[in-house]
Amino acid sequence: MKRMITKSFLFFLIGLLLLPTILPAVALADAMPGDVIVTLGEDLSESQRQQLMNEMGVTEDNLIVYVSNEEEHQYLGSYISASRIGTNALSSSKITLLESGEGLSVETNRIDWISDEMYMNALITAGVEDAEIYVTAPIDVSGTAALTGLLKAYEVAMEIEIPEEQKQIANEEMVKTGELSHTIGAENATELMNRIKEEIGDQPIESEEDLRALIQRIANEMGITLTDEELNGLISLFMRMKDLNIDWNQVQNQINKVRDNLGDYLNREETQSFIRSVLDFFSRLIDVIKGWFS
Repeated sequence: MKRMITKSFLFFLIGLLLLPTILPAVALADAMPGDVIVTLGEDLSESQRQQLMNEMGVTEDNLIVYVSNEEEHQYLGSYISASRIGTNALSSSKITLLESGEGLSVETNRIDWISDEMYMNALITAGVEDAEIYVTAPIDVSGTAALTGLLKAYEVAMEIEIPEEQKQIANEEMVKTGELSHTIGAENATELMNRIKEEIGDQPIESEEDLRALIQRIANEMGITLTDEELNGLISLFMRMKDLNIDWNQVQNQINKVRDNLGDYLNREETQSFIRSVLDFFSRLIDVIKGWFS
């Protein structure tokens, strides 16, 4: 299923706009539109490997990054069950660089858990803005190997090392936003995250108990019941995020680019007012949250 930027993608994206964006704004020295990076699950058999390479239309001449099951558990094991990740790294992906301003698109095949939006969010977190992504596997799988591979591929291609804490938080917020969307709905998940960020920006948070009380109050006001696991996960996430350096200019650029790239979708009468209001809200919120992280 191939999608450009959709409403559900925006629900996930807005929750991630406050992720750490401390990666250097650099590009491959020789990178050109049309260049391809491939990630392959390390546990593919030779026949499966060749099957997927043929399916993706790539060869050994392309830059290939391998992903192990151990890496899947390393980066996602704290947020996704071991049974969901599995014991074999099979899902693979192809990243095709596009012209500046073309945005992201994702097409998946035989991926039954990780959504298109979650893949796009991983790339945005890693600083990839213009790319066509194809994710596939030889059989129906969760897609966690490809998710891990997308971040690893960018790290290898850009010849940088993404800080471990940033990788963990990027994965954590991505997964938690998706999980909340499944349990309380995308709109509620987005509004909950937004209101937490807004109120934290307006008042000092000195302890985890302060944050717990704030999140519980907002959830109650919205008529949302969070499980202890969900509540504790949000507390941990926001406390850790608070301690990271965040380039808020980069966050503002992301907001502006999302607005510029909405294109025809924003022209739809039923979505124009909603999406613009959310994006404008985040634009205004940036200055408030700057004070929180300073």
